[in-house]
Amino acid sequence: MKIDVPLKIIFMGTPDFAVPALEKLQASHHQVLAVVTPPDKQQGRGRRIRPSAVKQTAETLGLPILQPENLKDPEFANKLTQFAPDLIVVVAFKILPESIFSIPRLGSFNLHASLLPRYRGAAPIHWALLNGDQETGVTTFFLKRKVDTGNIILQRSLPILADDNLHRLYAKLGAIGADLVLETVDHIASGSVNTSIQENSEATPAPKVTSATQTLNFDQSATHCHNRVRAFAPSPGAFSYRNGARLKILNTAVSDSSGEPGQVIEISADSFTIACGRGSLVIYAVQPESKKPMDVSAYLRGNPMVVGEQLG
Repeated sequence: MKIDVPLKIIFMGTPDFAVPALEKLQASHHQVLAVVTPPDKQQGRGRRIRPSAVKQTAETLGLPILQPENLKDPEFANKLTQFAPDLIVVVAFKILPESIFSIPRLGSFNLHASLLPRYRGAAPIHWALLNGDQETGVTTFFLKRKVDTGNIILQRSLPILADDNLHRLYAKLGAIGADLVLETVDHIASGSVNTSIQENSEATPAPKVTSATQTLNFDQSATHCHNRVRAFAPSPGAFSYRNGARLKILNTAVSDSSGEPGQVIEISADSFTIACGRGSLVIYAVQPESKKPMDVSAYLRGNPMVVGEQLG
């Protein structure tokens, strides 16, 4: 019979996606020795110095916090070594050098928001939505030198619903990911962990998104544009241009109506419709440049629109 021995863990993470996993581990019988997160940085319009979501949670939980400027700094490696961790758990953090992920006696593993080897890279949730996938999931895998290529420990799949956008899917994957992290730690602690090698031939990329990735191209199909809106809603937002100003598009549906791509072909009290290369995009919520998000009904009251005008 396998004995589940409590493990001593170093947790590494940054955004709110990683918070449920940290909370789950802290509430378990395992011991979180310390939390590693990036240095506080300027955020928002006021450029105020703000800690990461993981740091805020670690402070609430009363855990020691390390914020290295350079992960390759030998002093940082020495500090981690002094903790004598059994395991490093990584959720939404930077790429670790081998000098760090090789410190624990049982290795280091990462939680990735896709069913690896699909969507290796920085933005797996965005790309699953961009591509109109109907399923995604989370994977835990042991770290190795090449990013996102380590042996898979556990996976959990999740259907992508028609009304899922980045915000909703991000929250769902963070929640099931937290459960998978604890289950993975328990498997490692009991000595019952089995891994599988990733098939590199099946790998697909999920590179970091850019402003170009967020830009709507109405020459493409309405379904393609709708998926792009979902992939960035509500923030940072897919966008087009109206009268030279950026207009983020936050909530849409697909229609069969047609017209000249980029042209407004219908306006109602709570929506306006833009023709695409195939079909059209019905728009229900927007965010004008330097303004807050708003329903189209509110937007049209201050920004009258006429059928036939062009966006893009």
